[in-house]
Order: sequence, then structure tokens, then C-alpha cells
Amino acid sequence: MSDVSHIAVIGAGTMGSGIALTSALGGKQCTLIDVQQSQLETARAYHDKQLSKLVAKEKLSAEDATNAQSLLSYTTEMGDASDADWAIEAATENVEVKKTLFQLMRDTFNDEVVLATNTSSISISDLATAVEGAEDRVIGMHFFNPVPVMKLVEVIKGVKTSEATTNATIALSEALGKIPVPANDFAGFVSNRVLMPMINEAFHAWEDGVADPEAIDSIMKLGCAFPMGPLRLADYIGLDVCRDIMMVMYNGLNENPKYLPNQKLVDLVEAGKLGDKSGEGVYNYTKE
Repeated sequence: MSDVSHIAVIGAGTMGSGIALTSALGGKQCTLIDVQQSQLETARAYHDKQLSKLVAKEKLSAEDATNAQSLLSYTTEMGDASDADWAIEAATENVEVKKTLFQLMRDTFNDEVVLATNTSSISISDLATAVEGAEDRVIGMHFFNPVPVMKLVEVIKGVKTSEATTNATIALSEALGKIPVPANDFAGFVSNRVLMPMINEAFHAWEDGVADPEAIDSIMKLGCAFPMGPLRLADYIGLDVCRDIMMVMYNGLNENPKYLPNQKLVDLVEAGKLGDKSGEGVYNYTKE
């Protein structure tokens, strides 16, 4: 666990792509894995664009950008990364999908590899039940979006996570230029336990007619010094992701109604208005 040189990232969405780029910029070989080739091509284009931006802004030399690109590889087959010495699952926030992937990870990588998850809300101990006998190597490694910029990694131990796994996760986070902070294994951990009810309450305020979205966001930005208002942030995260996280928390915290997603949020998701990624959510981005 001490010398991590090759990281496998499973899931090439927003978070997985960001984790892969951060790994390469940290000097680690990284294989990005996704069942959809189109998603891998999107991730590759994102990596090329971000590296070009860093060079243009003189935050990265052309040589270092080329080196980072050389450390990145893309595949639809997990077996192509079987020699990786660290694995991070970054798939959709669905417990059954993640458990299936964890079983594949256990069967693909050797018995020393840490099986980390980027989940932002699902119980680490619950996910670990999918890999009986390897529970001590399962840990939460919750990065924040945009991954190359945000410094925090929320580190969450499961009931059976070993100290060796925890210490190695902290060490790797620091090696990637991040600041690891521990949290206990409750639904939503710390970040979403606090953030999601605030976003949900902003939807309630909008639904109740307290103010329109622009006013709600402006008041929170100007009054609380937030860089982004809660409704704008929800669009940035993805309204479907917000809904799914809230449901994990609702089910995992004794069906407490304060975690139940607001109906206005649910209606937008069901209408396919997911925020930035679909072009429309609380706000319409197609006009920009």
C-alpha cells in the first residue's frame, strides 16, 4: 500500500475524469475505465482541454502536460488495469451498481490493493459487504468537484476498514496535493449531511414563493459569502445527483423528512432538466 504508482479509476463521468486527471498531474499512472467508449472519449477531450488551459495560463509547462497525458490511458475493460496498485470507484450514486463494481474490483486486482469509493453519501460498511474477506481494504475517498481544483478529500472508514488502509489513503491524498479530513460512516458523511438540506431548503423557499431563484442565490452569496448560491450549485452538481444523495440520506437516517427531496427538485429531474449537463435545470443555460 505504501508505494502507489498506478491508479485504476472506475467510472469516467465528471468525478472519475477529475480524479484521473488529478492522479496524472500527481505523477501517477492512471487507467480510466468505463463501459461506454463515448464516455471515455468525452473524458479524454476534457483532459486535453484542461491540460491545454493550464499550459496557456502558465500554471503547467508543456513538458509536464505531455507527461501527464502519457500517464493517462482509457479502456472499457477493467482487466486491462489488473496491475494497478490502487482502485477508486467513481460510478453513479447507486448502491447496487457500486456493489457490483466492488465485486469486479475484488476479482480483478490483487489482494493488497485498496478498494476505495468516491461515494458522497452511501455507507462504506454497506458497500464492503459486497467483498466478503476484503472489507478491511474498503474505504471512502470522497473527492470534490472540480477535483483538480478542490483540495478536500473526505476519508471515511467502514466498520472493518483497517488502520493500514486508512493511513495509506491519507498518504495518497496528500501525495496528490489534497487535504484529507476524516469523517465517520453515516449517510451523507459531513459534507452532504450539511449541504443537501441547505439545497433542499432553497428549493422549498422557491416553491413557497419566498423569492425567485436569482434572489435566493444572491442573498446566500452576498449574505453568507458563498461563492455560488445553493440553487446554482445544485445545477452544477446535477439535480439528479442531488436527488439521489437526498434519498440515500432519507433512507439511511431513519426516513427523516428533512432529507426527502423537494417536489420541485423531483419534477425538474423527471422532466430531464438536470442542470449544467443537460443545458437546463433551475436555470436555462442554452441561452448563454
